[in-house]
Amino acid sequence: MRILLWLALVPVAFAGDTRFEISYPASANAGPITGRIYVMISRTNDREPRIQVGRVGIPFFGRDVEKLAPGQNAVIDQTDLGTPVASLSEIPPGEYWVQGFINVYTEFHRSDGHVVWMHDDRWEGQHWNRSPGNLYSAPRKMTVDATKGYRIQLVCDQVIPPVQVPADTALVKRFKIESQILTRFWGRPIYLGATVLLPRDYEKTNISYPVLYEQGHFSLAAPLRFDTDKDFEAQWMRDDFPRMIVVTMQHPNPYFDDSYAVNSVNVGPYGDAFMQELIPEIEKRFRVIRQPWARLLSGGSTGGWESLALQIFHPDFFGGTWSYCPDSVDFSDVEGVDIYHDKSAFYKEFEWRKVPTINSREINGQIRQTSEERNRFELVNGTHGRSGEQLDIWSAVFGPLGEDGFFDPLWDKKTGEMNSRVAQYWKEHYDLRYHLEQNWSTLGPKLEDKVRVYVGDADNFFLNNGTRKLQAWMKNTESPHYEGLFVYGAAKGHCYSGPVSSADRLKEMAEHVLAKMPPETVAGWWKQ
Repeated sequence: MRILLWLALVPVAFAGDTRFEISYPASANAGPITGRIYVMISRTNDREPRIQVGRVGIPFFGRDVEKLAPGQNAVIDQTDLGTPVASLSEIPPGEYWVQGFINVYTEFHRSDGHVVWMHDDRWEGQHWNRSPGNLYSAPRKMTVDATKGYRIQLVCDQVIPPVQVPADTALVKRFKIESQILTRFWGRPIYLGATVLLPRDYEKTNISYPVLYEQGHFSLAAPLRFDTDKDFEAQWMRDDFPRMIVVTMQHPNPYFDDSYAVNSVNVGPYGDAFMQELIPEIEKRFRVIRQPWARLLSGGSTGGWESLALQIFHPDFFGGTWSYCPDSVDFSDVEGVDIYHDKSAFYKEFEWRKVPTINSREINGQIRQTSEERNRFELVNGTHGRSGEQLDIWSAVFGPLGEDGFFDPLWDKKTGEMNSRVAQYWKEHYDLRYHLEQNWSTLGPKLEDKVRVYVGDADNFFLNNGTRKLQAWMKNTESPHYEGLFVYGAAKGHCYSGPVSSADRLKEMAEHVLAKMPPETVAGWWKQ
C-alpha cells in the first residue's frame, strides 16, 4: 500500500502532457462532490501551500467540478487559468512543494426560484483554504518540469476540522442564532452571530449601557482586541474609564465573510436580518440602552463602509458613526476603477495611450497589483463570483441579479469590458454620496453631528479618493449645511483610524453620548 501511494506521487513524463490529477477517498467524503479543485505550488513549506494563497501569494490553479465521485480523477492542466502565473506551462522547471485541494459546494434552492451551487460557510468566514469539511492533500516536495511533461496524482484525504469557537470569559460573550429571514431566502440554514465585550462590573450592577456596534470582517476574537491588547485591557478595567458594551457581528454568507448589512437581490435581506433579528437579540440578551443617542457605530474598510451605510440608511436608529478607511463611498473610484466613465476595468485610455489601472499600491506609491491581476486572482479562486473575495462581494451586494442566479457582473473578469447598465444599478442603489445627494432634504437634519470619517491619504486601495469626493460634496450642502468630520492621515495607508488609541476613541464616543442624552438622564455608566 505504501509503495503504491509513493508511486502515485512520483512525476511521470508524458511529452506535451502537463497535468495534475486530483481525487479523494470515500473515507474523506462520501461524495459526489460539486465544487472547485485547486493545485498550489510553493518554493517553501514553512506554511502549507494552501495557507500561502493570497492576493500576492504563491501560484495556484483552479477548475470547477460537478458530481466528482470518490476515487475519480479531476484534472488541472496547462489550459486552466492560474495566478500570479497564468498557466502550469509557465512554472519554471524546479523542485517545489505541491498540494491539491477540493472546495466543496452546497446546493441552495433560493426563494427567488434560482438554484445555485456555492460554498456554504462553516463559521470560518468564507475562506475556502481553511473551511471545515474541505479536503486537501499532504504537501509533497517534487520536481516539476513542463518542458518534459508530467502527470502527478494528488489524493485529498485530509479533512479540515470544525472551527473551535473560543470559550466565553467573564467579560467576553458569544452567541449564534439561525436567521429565519435569511434561511427563507437561501433555502438552507443561515446563521448570524455576535461577540460582546462587557464592562468590568457588568455582573455587579443592574444599569444599562451605551453600545458600540463595531463593523468589520468576520472574526471570533474579542472586540477591540481586548484579548490581545494589554494596554487597552488595562484602560478598560480602570474605575474612571467609561463603561460601555462593544459588539462585533458575524454574518458570513455564500459570497463573502461579511454581508455589508444591507438588503441585496444576490446576497439576501441582510439589512432586515440585522435590524429585525440580530440587534433585537443583542438588546434582549444584554443591558443595552435602547435609545438612538446610546447606539454608536464604527468599523474599518468593509466595516468602514458598513458603519457609514448603517448610519445613513437608519439615521433615526443610530446616534453617530466613526468610519475608518471605508470602501468606496463614491463609485467613481472603486479601487482605481471609475465605473461611470471607464470603458475597461483594466486600463485607462488617454488619447493614444492605454495605461493599466492600478488596483493597490504600497504607501510609497509602488504598484502592488494591477486591476487585471486582481481580477484574475479572484477568477482563479472561483467562477460566477464564488471567489469569496472583495470585488465579487461588491458585485453581489451592489449589483443586479443575473439570469443564471448569480450576480450580473459590472465588468468581464477576463477582458475588463464594463457594463454601463450595471454601473447605473450600482449608482442608484448603493453609491453613498449619490444617495445623500438625492435624499439630503430628509437625511441631512438627521445626520448632523453623526458622521466622522478617517482615512490615510496614501490608502493602499485608493479609498481616500472616494472619501474626498464625499467630503467635497458635503462642504456644499444646504438646509442643513453639514460638512461632517473628515480626517486624513499624512502618508498613512490602509486602514488609518485616526491619531488616537482605541481607549481614547471610546472616551471620545462616551463624551458624544453624554452630550446627546436627554437632560434628565443619569449617566451611571461613567463616573468621571
